Amino acid sequence: MDGGNTPDFRTLPVPRDDGACDHLPGSRVPSVRLASTAGGWADVAEIAASPAVLFFYPRTGEPGRPAGPAWDAIPGARGCTPQSCGFRDLHGQFLARGVAVYGVSTQETGYQRAFVERNHVPFEMLSDRDLALIRALRLPTFEYPVEGGGPTTLIKRMAWFVDRGRIERIWYPVFPPDRNAETVLGWLRERERILVGDHSRSGLA
Repeated sequence: MDGGNTPDFRTLPVPRDDGACDHLPGSRVPSVRLASTAGGWADVAEIAASPAVLFFYPRTGEPGRPAGPAWDAIPGARGCTPQSCGFRDLHGQFLARGVAVYGVSTQETGYQRAFVERNHVPFEMLSDRDLALIRALRLPTFEYPVEGGGPTTLIKRMAWFVDRGRIERIWYPVFPPDRNAETVLGWLRERERILVGDHSRSGLA
């Protein structure tokens, strides 16, 4: 699992689009309650009622415990810490646009909370430990023999933009993961520009 320094993604296998997320754009987000690192529970349907980005990652690791060649050989598995820290570093720019950010994995909340504290993550991480959201929306997963901190079923890396209760945009597969936040933010800027242009033209009509 991810731990230690940022890897050279040029040396890692690139994930391919297997069509496993083709059914998600436009889907209504179901009412599923996930444990949050902020304490208590968060209903993803309530989150999706307002503009938000949810990024999904397989599993973060621990400092000093390298992932190893078996993990690195799985296309798209490596890079959970760089992906999360990318959203951390750009979090203020998402908030400035009225967009909340959440991270989601199948790791247990205690494991996620340690990661949040260690890396000074300013947003909530949500745990789909019981695979409720995965099953409700048929999310893509893979199996890996983890030592603890959650199930062996891990979510494949992706990101969503949600608003008004639906998934408006999907990024899948995500590679390289350390650029995910920047890519999503660029799309939000373009979306903003188009919406402003549409409103301007409507006002002139």
